[in-house]
Formats: sequence, C-alpha cells, structure tokens
Amino acid sequence: MSKTMVASAALALMLAGCATPPKDIAPAYVSTGLYENLSCGQLRAEAESVSARASAAFGRQDQNRGRDAAMTTVSLVLFWPAAFFLKGDGADAAEVARLKGEMQAIEQVNRVKNCGISFAAT
Repeated sequence: MSKTMVASAALALMLAGCATPPKDIAPAYVSTGLYENLSCGQLRAEAESVSARASAAFGRQDQNRGRDAAMTTVSLVLFWPAAFFLKGDGADAAEVARLKGEMQAIEQVNRVKNCGISFAAT
C-alpha cells in the first residue's frame, strides 16, 4: 500500500469521528400528543422554551465539532494518537435531535389549532 492510501484511510477514519454540525442532525420523532391539550398561549410559551433550549444545545454541539476538528488537526500534524480523543456525536447531538423533534411537533399542533405562531426557518 502506498503512503498516500494509508494517509487517506487514516484521514477518513478520523473525520468519521467528528461531531456532526447541528444543522445536519435529523430531528427525533416526538409525538404531537404532548402538545395537543395546550392552549395557543401555552403552545407559544412551550415553543419559546424549546427554542431557547435548542439554541443552547446547538451551541454545545458546535463547540464539540470545533474541539473535534482541532483534535483532528493535531492528530494529523503532530501526534496521531490524539485521534483517539475524538468524541464524535454524543448526548449533545441526541439533545439537538430531540429538541428539533419537539419543535416539529409544536409546529404541527400550531397548524392544526390555527394558533398563528410564526417559526423561523432553520
């Protein structure tokens, strides 16, 4: 095997361990049943709460991604065993997926109830 092929394979394995950007994380399924009994005002408050928590979770996932990218660079340039410290996706990514799912469920109930809540495009 050539050195180029070995280096390419190592790079691919390291990048596979990097944390996913929050925008690329698919939403988890969340039942609309959690929100169907809420009034429009309660639904709006819940949407604001979920949005604030999602913003914080997106920030943590971005930090994880930045840390993994830095560790990948260090492992490629200076010290290959550093690749073993890549965290990849974990609890923060799962929380992002769950919160995206909650927001989708709230949006669906909003449409059914005609509450008129506006959601920003993500």
